[in-house]
Amino acid sequence: MIRLLAAICLVWVASHAAAVECGDITYDGNRYAVCEVDAANQDLRLFLRDENEAVIGHFSRLGQMLAQTGQSLSFAMNAGMYHSDRSPVGHYVEDSIEEMRVVPNAGPGNFGLLPNGIFCIRDARADVIETRTFLKRAPECTHATQSGPMLVIDGALHPRFLADSTSRYVRNGVGTSADGSRAVFVISRNAVTFHDFGSLFRDHLKLPNALYFDGNVSRLYAPSINRNDPGFRMGPIVGVVE
Repeated sequence: MIRLLAAICLVWVASHAAAVECGDITYDGNRYAVCEVDAANQDLRLFLRDENEAVIGHFSRLGQMLAQTGQSLSFAMNAGMYHSDRSPVGHYVEDSIEEMRVVPNAGPGNFGLLPNGIFCIRDARADVIETRTFLKRAPECTHATQSGPMLVIDGALHPRFLADSTSRYVRNGVGTSADGSRAVFVISRNAVTFHDFGSLFRDHLKLPNALYFDGNVSRLYAPSINRNDPGFRMGPIVGVVE
């Protein structure tokens, strides 16, 4: 009987740890979908190519691939900017293999609006790290994707964000806690400014660092809130595997 109870408890703990908490919120007049991942206990990964080196591109294709090994996808989001062939614009590491180096210099578009940053997944933690700090620390990431701009840097909004900006898009990104245990993924449900989006991570979610993934092409897979956004092929995808 004791063994049976212990087994039941282990199954409950495993299933509890696998659940990704997602929900819809409203903050400062804007609507968002928010998914929080327990980076210390959940299997958070990046995905780009299949076994034949073809770009995966769609949540449905990724789900099919995982199903072949008895796994499933409980959450996913596009995770970083990419070229027309879906290759990463900046640093990209998957399963400890680097596909693209770190790009430290300024450039055109949102990616080059320094400071930008890198989302780094390591053993039992995940961190958003500003690119120049990342180069100094040189952490060994099991998975990593570079994007930009940073939304929040050590508790401060990106210096180029304007409260009265008129540039509004549906946007998505990720913020992490100081201890790396929480990774909070957000996609806006209406068009928002960078200032709106960064303020959500800093002031409402209370996260010291946050990174912009993309805008206008932002996509979310979150079955717990009935989200499976359709669209054309994506580049890097971040997801939680059960």
